[in-house]
Amino acid sequence: MTDPLIRDISDTARWVAVYRARESEREDAVFHDPFARALAGERGERIASAVKLGEDNAWSFIARTYLFDRFVTRLVTHGADMVVNLAAGLDTRPYRMELPASLRWVEVDLPDILDYKEEILADAKPVCELERVRLDLSNEDGRRGLFADLGRRAKHVVVISEGLVIYLMPESVGALARDLAGPPTFQHWALDLASPGLLEMMKRSAGSAVSEAGAPFLFAPAEGPPFFTAHGWQPVEVRSLLKTAAKLGRLSIAMRVLAMLPESHGAQGRRPWSAVCLLQKT
Repeated sequence: MTDPLIRDISDTARWVAVYRARESEREDAVFHDPFARALAGERGERIASAVKLGEDNAWSFIARTYLFDRFVTRLVTHGADMVVNLAAGLDTRPYRMELPASLRWVEVDLPDILDYKEEILADAKPVCELERVRLDLSNEDGRRGLFADLGRRAKHVVVISEGLVIYLMPESVGALARDLAGPPTFQHWALDLASPGLLEMMKRSAGSAVSEAGAPFLFAPAEGPPFFTAHGWQPVEVRSLLKTAAKLGRLSIAMRVLAMLPESHGAQGRRPWSAVCLLQKT
């Protein structure tokens, strides 16, 4: 028997790293991740070549990475002293971004993926204080204890969760949001969000591969970013991936036409829509 294309959720991190590598190798790259190619590895390339969703929508991964970079830079510039990266996967921001040496960066993810990353990055040096926590975020007691501890160690915590909530049930996202709202110093949260319409498209395009790996696409709230207001967080900025990719020059002509259409920051319904949202605790 041969391994499935995507064995588990950790392989999705290898898949997305391919698009960071390809962007970084462009002359007009909007970010540079010198570690992405090694982290993606041969398996990441195989997944990227086989899953049509990624090949057709590479612009969305580029725009998403770019927007998270921008939010992190802005919030750190304005006084954030700790970044907590949930489901950090193969993210390399504490190595590749210009960050103050005093910034504390905490990566939280499953042991296997963090072990793999540490092996690949063994000779690399982070630009800030980096800590890795091996934790299954579905362990509610474990994550609450971690959040409380981190909250006591900082004055202004920014949480980022790139590519996480789409794999969770709505009730699990709500519970995570409430837990993150608990520590007083947890003040901002950046996450990416999809519409119900986009979720259905993703399921048709790549759903079988990720479902067989135990990581089906699940979360796309009908109300859009306002979903989080009932759980202690207020959306303060919503940046469309499509419109961002258009500004970065990463869209085909047909997609550039779509990017000109107006949009709201609330319910998106069956419209294929995705964004990076910055939330502030209420």
